Amino acid sequence: MSNIRTPAVAGLFYPADPRQLAEDVRQMLSKALTHDLIPKALIVPHAGYIYSGPIAATAYATLKPVAARIRRVVLLGPTHRVAVRGLALPGADAFDTPLGRITLDAAAARSIAHLPQVTVSAQAHALEHSLEVQLPFLQSVLEDFTLLPLAVGMATPEEVAEVLEVLWGGEETLIVISSDLSHYLPYATAQRVDHGTTQDILKLRQPVETDHACGGIPISGLIVAAHRHNLAPHLLDLRNSGDTAGSHDQVVGYAAFAFTPAN
Repeated sequence: MSNIRTPAVAGLFYPADPRQLAEDVRQMLSKALTHDLIPKALIVPHAGYIYSGPIAATAYATLKPVAARIRRVVLLGPTHRVAVRGLALPGADAFDTPLGRITLDAAAARSIAHLPQVTVSAQAHALEHSLEVQLPFLQSVLEDFTLLPLAVGMATPEEVAEVLEVLWGGEETLIVISSDLSHYLPYATAQRVDHGTTQDILKLRQPVETDHACGGIPISGLIVAAHRHNLAPHLLDLRNSGDTAGSHDQVVGYAAFAFTPAN
């Protein structure tokens, strides 16, 4: 493999030392609230682990009973540094993290390459943390999987849902949407705003505005797909940085959701 994306935020958002990283993730997973659910899709926050790691762990802990059958992860997150039209593939063969190398699913990438909203942008992925911070959790919970990472820029919910439809697969495919909630509001204001956003998601109402959730566009696409595939959302955890490791003056909101088949 010649085209490898190397970590951009190891040592910043999470430990760069493999042993420390593995231990930190293990500790967060061991302390996570347990939920008896079998998710097809997750919404997971993507801040530094001291802030959002415990909330992310609540989502990933739900995978433990079904980890052996998940062979592919379709991971969507918003772009924070590079403007993109549509959804961008990285054009890479693999992503590295301190915990090892994850092979990208070349066949899955080819299966969506014909869609007009799908582009290739190594630049959009090079420094993007929203996708990278999910990887050590996935590596810690799943056994052997390929990855299809998409950096989501300016797109409609329907364009995102169309991509998800092609990649939907069966029980071997997990969809992960990376998103935080409100940004830099006072604690009480953030709680109120984030409660409203979580209610929209739980009632499958879209579009979710990007100033209420930075991953609002991929979340909205998942909501379109959830209607189509009869998935039910479940709120697993809702906190903010004031609850975990920050001040109450300006906080960032974090929520974890699981989407499961609605019988």
